[in-house]
Amino acid sequence: MVGDYMKKAYRIKKNSEIKELINHKKSAGNKYFVIYKKNNHEQTHFRFAVSVSKKFGNAVKRNKAKRRIREIIREQDINKTVDFFIVIKNNSSNLTFQEQKQQLIKLLKKLKIIGD
Repeated sequence: MVGDYMKKAYRIKKNSEIKELINHKKSAGNKYFVIYKKNNHEQTHFRFAVSVSKKFGNAVKRNKAKRRIREIIREQDINKTVDFFIVIKNNSSNLTFQEQKQQLIKLLKKLKIIGD
């Protein structure tokens, strides 16, 4: 399945679905990221969305941040029964890729999106 995560079936695009995730109240965060989680729907795989504020920087910086997060997600063994939404906070721009990975994995484990 590695690499499949880029397919549209693995992405949450609709605002209504993202709002539903946020309203579900199952979340974890630190000063770099916030993750909202909801147990799955009828899908046979996980789905996710990534968001970055315009305050983060220009389009190049925002897109790089999202690519890094998608790469971290691609490397993980994600529970197939979840949808999740990752919000990247401005502080995360100060972290190296490895530090971002560590912080994100801690939150994914806390929400039981990935196993230990």
